[in-house]
Amino acid sequence: MSEDRVRQATLDEVVEALRGHESFLMVSHVKPDGDTLGAGLALGLALKALGKQVAYFNEDPVPRNLRFLPEAEKVRREHSALPPNTMFCFFDMSDVGRAGPYLPPLDPAHTLNVDHHLGNTRFAALNLVLESDASTGAVVLRVLDALGVSLTPAIAACVLTTLMTDTGAFMHSNTTPEVLRSAARMMEAGADKERITQEVFANKRFAAQLLMGVALTRMRLDREAGVVWTTVDASMLAECGADGEDTEDVVQQLRVIEGCRVAVLFKAVEPGAVRISMRSNGEVNVQSVAAHLGGGGHFRAAGCTFLGSAEGAVGAISDALRAEGVANAMVIPA
Repeated sequence: MSEDRVRQATLDEVVEALRGHESFLMVSHVKPDGDTLGAGLALGLALKALGKQVAYFNEDPVPRNLRFLPEAEKVRREHSALPPNTMFCFFDMSDVGRAGPYLPPLDPAHTLNVDHHLGNTRFAALNLVLESDASTGAVVLRVLDALGVSLTPAIAACVLTTLMTDTGAFMHSNTTPEVLRSAARMMEAGADKERITQEVFANKRFAAQLLMGVALTRMRLDREAGVVWTTVDASMLAECGADGEDTEDVVQQLRVIEGCRVAVLFKAVEPGAVRISMRSNGEVNVQSVAAHLGGGGHFRAAGCTFLGSAEGAVGAISDALRAEGVANAMVIPA
């Protein structure tokens, strides 16, 4: 058995640690999404119900479409004078670096890593990484059941948000019978699925839709390789009155194009760096593609950051795709 697997914690070990600590910092990754936030908020609410002291950390502001989540207004960057032996709980991140450089000082002996990503480095003292689960929130739900806490409407809303965001509103292939049973259970506990759908998937800014249109007019298709890609840059954001949050849906719209095996969005909105998001139809492991550039994720959804120009990023992803067996990827005939 590998060292990584040896360091996998059991539910009993996690429960013992949670009950044995009095103070917690719930840590979500930079550029937070519904899974990292929903998972941390769900466990934080449960621990508060057990009389624990809980705070929430994120380097970045909560995205507009997730501010409806219970206690989302309490997620912040600055945390001073945390009590001794505060347990840092990390959600939905493969390594501690995903928390960002503003993470408060911690004691590695008091850390918990909850995730479902392939390639998790199991960086914490306790690591509960269940790669077959559809979301990190689904892993948290196992913890909540083991703790024996009651599912309040607020906790249920957070867990259901993780399930809905990481399954693409139950459209992705990770929508298993277990996911649907868990979703029904959250609704029975009081989660408002209609509101989550509206806030997360349907309440789009006008600027975001303008940006979507411009991005789609600039997309390219390599029919032979089955790769579709486009680039969003700072000038496009300015033209549309948009910001980085407004790019989130673009890669999924590329993915639904007929013949697409891999969709790639290059976000060149920060000087010297290009953030890359990828989606797969299941034929290509984009987590492995991202790993070539130091990134990670899942078989069908992954990302990475390329230091350099957008043109350099396109070339790097093309090389990585070819290394994963996508012949002549991103080559457009003259």
